[in-house]
This record gives sequence, C-alpha cells and structure tokens, in this order.
Amino acid sequence: MTKPTGRPKGRPPIDEPDYNAARARKMEADAQLAELELLKAKRELIQTEDVKKAWTDVLGAMRSKLLALPTKCAPLIATETDIAAIQNIVEKQIHEALEELTGYDPERNAGSATVADDDGAGSDANTKAAATPKRKRVGRPRKAVVVGE
Repeated sequence: MTKPTGRPKGRPPIDEPDYNAARARKMEADAQLAELELLKAKRELIQTEDVKKAWTDVLGAMRSKLLALPTKCAPLIATETDIAAIQNIVEKQIHEALEELTGYDPERNAGSATVADDDGAGSDANTKAAATPKRKRVGRPRKAVVVGE
C-alpha cells in the first residue's frame, strides 16, 4: 500500500507570469491565423504572388498600348500641317488606349493570372490551352485478336 502524501494530484497550478504571457501570445496568434484562413475562404485575402502576376500583366498591356501609339498615330498625322489637329489626333489616340486599359482584366485578357485559389497558391487551372494536343498511338500496332474460335 502507498501512503497518502498530502499533495494534490494532477498538474500543479502555474503562477509564473512568463508562462501565462506566452500562452496568451500563442492563443492570440492562433486566433489571427484562423481569421486569415477565414478571409482566404471568403476570397477577401489574396496571395501576394497573384497580385504581382496581375500587376505584371496590367503593366505589360499598358506598355504595349503606349508603344503602339507612334505606329497608330504616324499615318494619321503624316498629312496634317496644323499643330492643333496633330495634337488632337495624338490626344484622341492616348485617350483611346487609356479607355481600353480601364476595362483590362488580367484573367480574361492575358490568361495567366489567377486570383485566390482555394489552396491560396497561384495556378493555371482556369486557363485554356492554346491548342488541343493531337494524341496518336505510340509504338508498334497491336496484333489482331481472334475472338470465339
């Protein structure tokens, strides 16, 4: 038989402020992680890589529109002699390019950026292949099998 020692059984109470403070910090961090997961599930939180990819597409489209302006404007202003008319043509072309960019959607137009997948990682799951691959049988042809002899 064992003698009762008079000590309470189980874990002793922890009165150390360092432990309680660490535990409170851990609970706070767990709550913040849960909030972030909830925002991801609601699609209110986007991965930085997806934002970078979308901005890269938008800025690339803007660059191509701006670089195309001289090519589009040159034939229109080649015959003009009035400075006001030339200025009007150039302004019109700039406004036209900017108007096209206001409706730019990286997912639809570029087809490479995705925003907030369920797992949070960027992927090309929503993009379409440029062409369907032609699948041909590889190797020697099969031997004919006679059934029911």
